[in-house]
Amino acid sequence: MKIKISIIGGGVIGLSLGWQLARRGAEVEIYERDTAGKGAGWVAAGMLTPQAELGFEEIEMFNLSRKSLELYPKFLDELKEDSGMLVKMDNCGSLFAGFDRDDMARLRRLYDFREKVGLPAKWLTGSEAKELEPMLSPKCTCGLWMPDDAQVENRDLLDALHIAVKNRGCKIHENANVNSVMIVNGKVKAIVVNGKELETSNIVVAAGAWSKQVEGIPENILPPVRPVKGQIMSLRMEGDNRVTHAVRGRDVYLVPKADGRLIVGASNEEMGFDTNPTAGEIYRLLERAWETVPGIYEYPIQEIKVGLRPGSRDHEPIVGDSDIEGLYFATGHYRSGILLTPITAFELSDWIITGKKSEVLAPFQLSRFYRETV
Repeated sequence: MKIKISIIGGGVIGLSLGWQLARRGAEVEIYERDTAGKGAGWVAAGMLTPQAELGFEEIEMFNLSRKSLELYPKFLDELKEDSGMLVKMDNCGSLFAGFDRDDMARLRRLYDFREKVGLPAKWLTGSEAKELEPMLSPKCTCGLWMPDDAQVENRDLLDALHIAVKNRGCKIHENANVNSVMIVNGKVKAIVVNGKELETSNIVVAAGAWSKQVEGIPENILPPVRPVKGQIMSLRMEGDNRVTHAVRGRDVYLVPKADGRLIVGASNEEMGFDTNPTAGEIYRLLERAWETVPGIYEYPIQEIKVGLRPGSRDHEPIVGDSDIEGLYFATGHYRSGILLTPITAFELSDWIITGKKSEVLAPFQLSRFYRETV
């Protein structure tokens, strides 16, 4: 008898998890409040940058991110098998650019830390940085190069996942409002969708920024996840003067895409569920991007989007089981949803199917927030 699993959320995490569970023989249904694959993952830049994102006290998070990046080739190979789409990974590296003494001091600290933990980061003079990326401002005085970082075309990834999920027999229900989950005697019993009670024995909450809004989950184990607003834009690179590497300036990143788009992002705002783009943040992003790469001045603006990232209390993912039998979480991925997709899908699907907890995911379980009550 097939194990039956209901997934709340049809973003990159929900789709990839449903697909991998179906590959392992489960009967999967995905419930998405809007359109599957068109949320925060669609708006993202598609960066796979564990080295660039590494903070001074985030070694466990870095190790998870690095393992997920290593899994990407396998993930994309399997995705091609089930979707027929070739989603390419671009090993473009990450280049931090500095422009004054403060930048140099900040980048030197980042470089020293990466050297201490054994990462292949390289310190660059201003001229070396501009040789690597000729579009950088002439005012660039230094750079930090991390060659192992990469990127993926996130929209192609989501389109391929949508196809693969259906080809594996998963059912996707769009515009499906999950009213609540039903729990009886400490076990999952059903999910209530658009007012209709549907029996199930396993539920995965992968609802991104809305994960804390799911009713029926006991208050003491609601995931501490809130929306973090991110404004982002696409410029159209024209002619031969094109950015060729993922570049980070002062509070801005510029990510070139194969189709000629240049992604510029992103704001980081605590504004609840507001999804309106604002003149001030767009101006700030463009100003910082222009300071880093002056050539963008002539690029047409193609698109301005807003995404709501699911941020947990410590900005690290919440993936694993709970005190309720059959209730799992896969949320709180914050700015790393695309990067952490393979390891979340592989590890949690194995966990659910086999019942054997993942050692890799152990530090990222919900219980870390509720040790006194769980």
